[in-house]
Amino acid sequence: MATNRDWLDDPALESIGRTKLAFLEQLLVKGSSINAGSQKEMLSFLMSLSKLSRENNISFSKNDIDLIFDVLKKHSNPDDVSKMQQISSYFHYR
Repeated sequence: MATNRDWLDDPALESIGRTKLAFLEQLLVKGSSINAGSQKEMLSFLMSLSKLSRENNISFSKNDIDLIFDVLKKHSNPDDVSKMQQISSYFHYR
């Protein structure tokens, strides 16, 4: 997924706190090795995501998530966008 850091400086993300963005950056690094077609890998990734967000007391509103996906899509290649869409389908937000 968006492996460069350009997306973090996108002005559209000004309303999202730096702590949340740092958390997302860590998740993108971890998530980049996930095979989105593998339900087992995806479930494991989502469970660790849930645990990390609880441990760090971080949550995102639907608007936050929509905004973040839109920004990431602008800074990603088509294959990465497809992977993000597969992952987001597990959340039923899009």
